[in-house]
Amino acid sequence: MKKFHFGVALALLFLAGCSGGGKLGGSLFPTSTPLPTAIARVTHAPDAAPVVTAFLESLKNGDYASMYALLDSASQAAVTQDDFTARYRETLNTLSASTLDFEAGAAATGPAAAQVPFRVTYHSALAGDIARDMTARLVRESGGWRVQWDEGMILPELAGGNRLALDCKAPARGDIFDRNGEPLVSQMEAIALGVDTGNVNFDRLFDLTKELWQVTGVNPETLNNKIVASGPGWYIPVGTTSREEGARLLGMQFSGLVVNPYQTRYYHNSGIASQTIGYTLSISPENLDAYKRQGYCGNERVGWIGVEKAEESYLAGEHGGSLYVVNPQGQIVTDLAQKKEKPSSNVYLTLDKNLQLYAEQALANFTGAVVVMERDSGRVLALASSPGFDPNLFDPQNYNNGELLPALLNNPDRPMYNRATQGQYPLGSVFKVITFSAGLESGLYLPETTYDCQYDFTELQDRTLHDWTWDHCQTRQRAGLFCNTSDSTPSGVITLQQGLMRSCNPYFWHIGLDLYNNNRSGDIAKMSRAFGLGSLTGIVGVEEEPGQILDPATELEAANQSIGQGDVLVTPLQVARFMAAIGNGGTLYRPQLIEKIVGPNGETLQTFAPDPKGTLPIQPDRLKALQEAMTWVVTNPRGTAYFRLTRNGNLTVPVAGKTGTAESNIPGLPHAWFAGYSYNNFNGKPDIAVAVISEYVGEGSDYAAPIFLYMIESYFYDRPLHTTTWFGPIGGPALFTPTPFGGIPTKTPRP
Repeated sequence: MKKFHFGVALALLFLAGCSGGGKLGGSLFPTSTPLPTAIARVTHAPDAAPVVTAFLESLKNGDYASMYALLDSASQAAVTQDDFTARYRETLNTLSASTLDFEAGAAATGPAAAQVPFRVTYHSALAGDIARDMTARLVRESGGWRVQWDEGMILPELAGGNRLALDCKAPARGDIFDRNGEPLVSQMEAIALGVDTGNVNFDRLFDLTKELWQVTGVNPETLNNKIVASGPGWYIPVGTTSREEGARLLGMQFSGLVVNPYQTRYYHNSGIASQTIGYTLSISPENLDAYKRQGYCGNERVGWIGVEKAEESYLAGEHGGSLYVVNPQGQIVTDLAQKKEKPSSNVYLTLDKNLQLYAEQALANFTGAVVVMERDSGRVLALASSPGFDPNLFDPQNYNNGELLPALLNNPDRPMYNRATQGQYPLGSVFKVITFSAGLESGLYLPETTYDCQYDFTELQDRTLHDWTWDHCQTRQRAGLFCNTSDSTPSGVITLQQGLMRSCNPYFWHIGLDLYNNNRSGDIAKMSRAFGLGSLTGIVGVEEEPGQILDPATELEAANQSIGQGDVLVTPLQVARFMAAIGNGGTLYRPQLIEKIVGPNGETLQTFAPDPKGTLPIQPDRLKALQEAMTWVVTNPRGTAYFRLTRNGNLTVPVAGKTGTAESNIPGLPHAWFAGYSYNNFNGKPDIAVAVISEYVGEGSDYAAPIFLYMIESYFYDRPLHTTTWFGPIGGPALFTPTPFGGIPTKTPRP
């Protein structure tokens, strides 16, 4: 019975706990936690505006692949990526839209679709700004927004398959003249000249080849041999000339002469200053977009190098035309814009045509360069690089293009390379004018400081160097002669000024070594840079190189640098520039090629003005000492240029200069330099500076100094008073190989 009652009690307690009432204050078992109140939540779609912004930013950057990746699947199914890209490129090209801007507004967003208003402004070279307000439609795909694209997103007018059409008009290209108005490049009829070997009258072959040489520069002996060797039945391309010259040749009734006229951009005299003026080419496929978006029609010829390229905006004028929207059937829907083309401008160079021709003639049988500058202004009067080339060959309408152009492009002598501004050479002893200046400015030397200049230089620990007079002595001894001439005996005890006059190598090696060992190792390099070396001159209109000037790290490098060897590299233009600065009192002018630019109505759009860029860091009395020493180079019987310029040359124009013979990469064939300037405005003409280099020939006094003389006479007397065996008629090549004036080249640098 007892057990029974206990079970009943437990049951009663359980029931009481389940009732939730009672007076026990709680249950023996915990109750369940109440459920929270249900709240409805909405997941918002991401903002669609950033997708449209990314789409338009890619459009602005020309990144069509990124644009296409933002299209929805239906749009991508409707247009391939290539067609999508082509559609945009075609439209932007037809619009001449060089750039564009855009604004994207706030998105109107639904669960699966969105709309974003935006504005695109195309900056058109043809039609100005073209702005359109449009709306981008987007759909949700794979958790993100994608653009529903159609052609109306380019321009609303293009919806439904419409296209843009452009009736493009290009003005005639402007002409190029020299400073006196002589034509250098003109739009005109030209004549491609050749010879039909089967019809040649061999009794008159000499006369024919001579006349062709006079107008094209092709060596008559070379042409004669080619005609004879070819036999009958061959056409031999010769060159290009003007319509007037072609008519004159036809009037001489040469049998076998072939003339093919064509309309072209004619480069007179088979190309004057061809590397400087440059040439034109058809727009290449890879550049077509860029030119069309500048307003070009696409079928023009454009400047490729030199002045033709640098002054393209003036020479090309402004293109015009009518821009239409046409439907898929080609019918005009609406006129979008019209612009009348504006005539081109003419460019006048600082070059003097006759002086340029004389410079090219002086170099006719050499590889090298001549630069002539007005000393007190920076005007470039002649900029010759040899060998040259005929820019007329780049016109495919030229009958001789097919054979002569490949020969030009494959010429190992690189005739299209502008040696005057891009050729980088060791300067040799011309550099001594800089070492001279650095020595004086260091305070360690005076113009009167003496040095005993002998054959040998023994101040370097591991080697002995020789003066240039030692080389001449060796040459004379091999010939069984005594070393008793001015150029074969040591200079002896000389002042610094006399050291420059004699171009004494040991003296300048000594200066370089002395500065290096007196904690002034960078003095010569610093002076070089102040002379404009190691940096661009800033000339506009032609490509140039900076050369190289390094601080020496060893005694040997310091010695080499002091005479313009080792790591020293300069361009002929840089040398003419600092020579002008020495002569004019220290002002370093920016060389300039553009005399003026004249608009279609005769208005002057741009005109030459001297542009001083710096001052040589030389005290006036020290600069005067340098000028005096450079004058002695020419006028003193012991000067290195006295024999060529004064005694044999009978030069009456007051000049100062410096010879140079620079080691090349071919032992025994150094580069010949001469550079200098005139003073006293001889014959009332502005003074000039001249730099001459002839590659791989010999000494500067033998080869470069006579060319300097030729240029000085050509400028001040309007023609050269001297000729040599390698100077042919103006505009023609050399007929004879040059006869060296003297000396057998060796590795040792000489004056």
